[in-house]
Amino acid sequence: MTIQQSVRSVLAACVTTILLVAVSSAAMAGTAAAAGYSLKQVRDPGRVTGTIHGRCYYRDRGELPDPRCTPGSIDPIVTQANIRSTICKGGWTDPHLRPPEPQTEAFKYDVAYPAYGTPQSEKTELDHLVPLELGGSNDATNLWPEYPPDPNPKDKVEDALNHAVCDGRVSLVRAQDAIAADWMTAEKVLKIGGSGGGALKAWCTASASWSAAYGDYDVYVHSNQPDGTKATATASNGATDYWWTDSSGYTDIYLYGAGSGDTVKVTVGAASCSTVA
Repeated sequence: MTIQQSVRSVLAACVTTILLVAVSSAAMAGTAAAAGYSLKQVRDPGRVTGTIHGRCYYRDRGELPDPRCTPGSIDPIVTQANIRSTICKGGWTDPHLRPPEPQTEAFKYDVAYPAYGTPQSEKTELDHLVPLELGGSNDATNLWPEYPPDPNPKDKVEDALNHAVCDGRVSLVRAQDAIAADWMTAEKVLKIGGSGGGALKAWCTASASWSAAYGDYDVYVHSNQPDGTKATATASNGATDYWWTDSSGYTDIYLYGAGSGDTVKVTVGAASCSTVA
């Protein structure tokens, strides 16, 4: 073998090795993304963590952040297996998860505004890219000063995705990834909500648990019927009670008189669902 042939052989081997490494890395990255590891995991309940390095640039007139500065991050304590006791449970985000206002205001004006080149006089909303109701963290990678219209349309998207996850129509990881990528297209990507322009079909889910302390059943209701819609729970033995939904379509009905094993039917506006006490 000549010297030229030897050099060519070595170069060919090097190129092959580089290609194999590249393919392997790409495969690993794809596997990680598919497994839901694309978003940074940060456990930081009740406090803002991290900082922003470098210059950041808004997208879509301030309604979307710079993905290099604000790619989104999640709280690892929230998993698909425990959504019923975390993000699908009423009152999950407050007060133990949301940081106090002095911390968020300090981060907004002292860190986020300088990074994004935002004048101190501008009015913005310090927003969680992946919301707390979808397991988002309070880390700097998940916070940015958003320029939203009033009312903020992202709030409805967050509620719709939370309901879809809690209703079992979308996995937690898919919802987190979709809203982190672009909240304005998340519903369309996940094929939920009103992105197609049609009316939303009314829906609800219900679950019940016995409260020994109060001698009643707590009937937990999630729905897409928000803002004071009356929800009525009626047990098969005739016991009934009602309450009104909050802004996210959630309510908790205290049902006295139901017996163990009774079927509890719930109506929320035009939606109906049931559970067993």
